[in-house]
Amino acid sequence: MDASKINWMLAIACLLAGIGLGALGYHLLNASAASLQKLRQRLAERDRELTALREGMDDHLGDVSRLVATLQRDSEALASRLSQDAQRLRAQGTPPAALAVIESEAPAEGNGDELAMPRDYADGTGGTLSEDFGLKDDEDAKAPQPPRY
Repeated sequence: MDASKINWMLAIACLLAGIGLGALGYHLLNASAASLQKLRQRLAERDRELTALREGMDDHLGDVSRLVATLQRDSEALASRLSQDAQRLRAQGTPPAALAVIESEAPAEGNGDELAMPRDYADGTGGTLSEDFGLKDDEDAKAPQPPRY
């Protein structure tokens, strides 16, 4: 064989190898681009879902705040109505026991009394929260035990 034919054969083999490597590289790069596109699409869907949830939460919180405001107005109206009824009954000469019931139902406004905080410990009266609840005073436990050998 001639040296020029070997050069041509080598050139054709290198060309085929280059085409093969190029096709493989394109395939690998295209596969990662497709997965990247799917990932971007999933991210956009999650972003839309998050936006919808935020809008729903805003609407819900707005409804709750309106309901709380309505409840406060109604409770203030009820308190003023009860105090007016108590004053009217006091003017008519109603017995003090009936007035005490009416005034106890009306919420106290600005009286400065603070409610006692609930306690998470026993007050020592022997209830279920006492420290010795469920412990038995056995006579056997106090009796001396024989020595063990």
